[in-house]
Amino acid sequence: MDAQAQRWISTFLDAHAAEQGAARNTQLAYARDLRDFADWAENRGLGVGTLARSDIEAYLVHCDAQGLAASTRARRLAAIRQLFRFAYAEAWRKDDPASRISGPGKSKKLPVTLSHSEVEALLAAARKLGRSEAERARNTCLMELLYATGLRVTELVSLPVAAVRGGPQMILVRGKGGKERMVPLSEPAREALQIWLTHWDASASEARAKRLPEPRFLFPSKGREGHLSRVAFFLMLREMALQAGLDPSRISPHVLRHAFATHLLAGGADLRAIQTLLGHADVSTTEIYTHVLEERLKTLVLEHHPLAKR
Repeated sequence: MDAQAQRWISTFLDAHAAEQGAARNTQLAYARDLRDFADWAENRGLGVGTLARSDIEAYLVHCDAQGLAASTRARRLAAIRQLFRFAYAEAWRKDDPASRISGPGKSKKLPVTLSHSEVEALLAAARKLGRSEAERARNTCLMELLYATGLRVTELVSLPVAAVRGGPQMILVRGKGGKERMVPLSEPAREALQIWLTHWDASASEARAKRLPEPRFLFPSKGREGHLSRVAFFLMLREMALQAGLDPSRISPHVLRHAFATHLLAGGADLRAIQTLLGHADVSTTEIYTHVLEERLKTLVLEHHPLAKR
């Protein structure tokens, strides 16, 4: 990547983080996408200061030829658009070559979800997974909280322990872009939380006795971020799936989030309430769960109605 592109991208990302409060994972994705774009341009002797609309379109064709998913190509174009909009606003360029380029759009594929019995099987597996009583308590707490709240995996693993003290009925969650929301806890989740906090407090007391700092997070680890990583939890969930007799390729933290929303909707919850609980900025994002429910009802009729069998 040439010096000009590096300077543009670095300045844009700093401004994007400051002005829009973009989440760390969003920043990392934008950085990867823009560096890939800048490297592609440099390999063709092109600079961000002189790129034309046709060059950006050629890059999108290149991404398509690589077999990248439509959602990935749409995200890359979104990052490029924002970069050049910023460059135009800063008077680095006299035009915005990306403003009129239409993207592939994201696919409308319905989210994968789980049945009530499959979730129960995962919860049962969580209670047995772990080399010690403390590990089993932590794993149970992770799963009960995830299914009871529909938190994003980053929100779950980075929960500060202060947010769950005092046996709360609801917890304050900091989501994408630093936006906060209140999420209620079910009784099983509260019970699992209290059991895990007993082990957490015992571990914290041992740390203080050794003059070590007390952890800030509910699910601490010795890693760089100080809390359980998303990858570690994903691998743990795969192991739970195997123990539960489920296909591990179908199971992920986000699938549990989908199950939370779908089961709430099937139980009669209001779509706006689900939007608030999930932390969606737009209700149109939440509406996809109505399609999941419609597909389930359609399958139910086709499989069990006597006229459908005829």
